[in-house]
Amino acid sequence: MAALWRGCGRVLARRPGAAQALTAGALMGAGDVIAQQLVEQRGLRGHHCPRTLKMMAIGFCFVGGQMLLLTPWLLQGPVVGNWYRILDRLILGNTKVVAVKKMVLDQGAFAPCFLGCFLGVTGAVNGLSVQDNWSKIRQALGPRPLAALGAQC
Repeated sequence: MAALWRGCGRVLARRPGAAQALTAGALMGAGDVIAQQLVEQRGLRGHHCPRTLKMMAIGFCFVGGQMLLLTPWLLQGPVVGNWYRILDRLILGNTKVVAVKKMVLDQGAFAPCFLGCFLGVTGAVNGLSVQDNWSKIRQALGPRPLAALGAQC
């Protein structure tokens, strides 16, 4: 187990983006398996493998992977990892007050936008049209989705 842990540390040090993408994909896949087996109680025969693979792909490419934004030369690295690096640059220190400030900024600014993007990407991956996707987001977030997502988006 210690050798496995050291190996993960080496991969993270050499290729942090790849390690974050693999971790995010594995965690999202594991989360979907848990949701299907424990929450939805589908059983092994009723498990929907394509859904798990889609969630893993979203984890690899959107949450933890490399995402192309605006122009081909502007490559945004792992979404969540970069956000935490930005937070570290914006709010310096390591006290409890700093942690609370980071949490408030994270939950007030990043989480609403990320949730909207995540729901949109998930709907697109599942083949929803733009209208159906927007309808599903409105249903998930209530009658005023832009207010639920926050004005900062």
